[in-house]
Amino acid sequence: MTTELRRLRNYIGGEFKDAADGRTTEVVNPATGEAYATAPLSGQADVDAAMAAAAAAFPAWRDTTPSERQKALLKIADAFEARADELVAAESENTGKPLGLTASEELPPMVDQIRFFAGAARILEGRSAGEYMDGMTSIVRREPVGVCAQVAPWNYPMMMAVWKFAPALAAGNTVVLKPSDTTPASTVLMAEIMDSVLPKGVFNVICGDRETGKAMVEHPTPAMASITGSVRAGMQVAESASKDVKRVHLELGGKAPVVVFEDADVAKAVEDIAVAGYFNAGQDCTAATRVLVHDSIHDEFVSALAKAASDTKTGQPDDEDVLYGPLNNPNQLKQVAGFIERLPAHAKVEAGGHRVGEKGFFYAPTVVSGLKQDDEIIQNEVFGPVITVQSFTDESQALEYANGVEFALASSVWTKDHGRAMRMSKNLDFGCVWINTHIPLVAEMPHGGFKKSGYGKDLSAYGFEDYTRIKHVMTSLDG
Repeated sequence: MTTELRRLRNYIGGEFKDAADGRTTEVVNPATGEAYATAPLSGQADVDAAMAAAAAAFPAWRDTTPSERQKALLKIADAFEARADELVAAESENTGKPLGLTASEELPPMVDQIRFFAGAARILEGRSAGEYMDGMTSIVRREPVGVCAQVAPWNYPMMMAVWKFAPALAAGNTVVLKPSDTTPASTVLMAEIMDSVLPKGVFNVICGDRETGKAMVEHPTPAMASITGSVRAGMQVAESASKDVKRVHLELGGKAPVVVFEDADVAKAVEDIAVAGYFNAGQDCTAATRVLVHDSIHDEFVSALAKAASDTKTGQPDDEDVLYGPLNNPNQLKQVAGFIERLPAHAKVEAGGHRVGEKGFFYAPTVVSGLKQDDEIIQNEVFGPVITVQSFTDESQALEYANGVEFALASSVWTKDHGRAMRMSKNLDFGCVWINTHIPLVAEMPHGGFKKSGYGKDLSAYGFEDYTRIKHVMTSLDG
């Protein structure tokens, strides 16, 4: 008996539509490895239609008052809360994530972030009007940039969509958003929910693959391209956008160092790091997956972390005891397994290191020790439930190892020494430094990195300002 696949559709100009040429792609539930839906494989005609809808809607949306945009975003937040169960179910089917944790750890922050940007719409700040030249008064206007082409990733499809559309809409922009080809279901549902709130064309969703995203970025209409994804994808977006000098917002990979000094509370550090490393199967650019431990406590720490890994459970979304679900797709499973298969002889797998079951794309919580700074698994992002451990002798070496990668998104320091914590936070070359914790995010604080982790900020007033442009207006006092 063949199960009929659900049919997902693009949302363009306030209407749900198939791809213009009828092409589709299957969407697979990573917890089962089986297809459950089809989604449009959008081409140039679909991109053109979405951009035209967003461009047509922009003037009226730009001219709404901040209070009107705030009201719309608050309605969206309320609607997401009212239909939370549907969103959680769609996200879990998208990703295989545990239902309970998605409901408790993802939906509430998403709603809070929308409400934050609703408030931010009304507090844009700038220089006061003044006479910086005799007889002339200058003012600064902050304006929306225009149509925004946005590409969201598969690791947090709903939340990353919120991080993109909420500040853009709050600032008065219109949006064409493409979810990942492996996780479109929750984004399409969000469009359905938002349909009753926003004017037609203000928010558009087109499904598709890498070529669809490329067509969006290369399209002449958008004034800004925003992507959360791999370094490779970010570099391609930046190159494409440069051809017509689009603004670019990039949130790319990470390789977060977790620096544990000899005076740290080892038990607490192990417990928190295991959660921050394995949550969402380690598919998080800020995941605590590269641990640096002072050599005096190295063996104790590794033993405790291996025990924590063996106590961590992965499994089906409806199992309330699991911390994380499957990897997102078979290619990701192959990538994670490949890192372990290629480990150098000096490395030691302390826990895990293998696939779990034959159904779905599950991988065991893994700990690897004995690693050197130039090892592949230290330098490159695994994006899976794998925590590596290195030892260091002093603060200087800890900083050398921590900063010695091409990524610079997030980091953490574990110590009871306040001075050391402040020195490390000053010298760590990462966009975020946590002290005696790892991975909490709040809407009011910026998220974004340096180096190959990209540029631009998500969340916070800084993220909001990224979606605005600045105009100087000078007027003669004599006229």
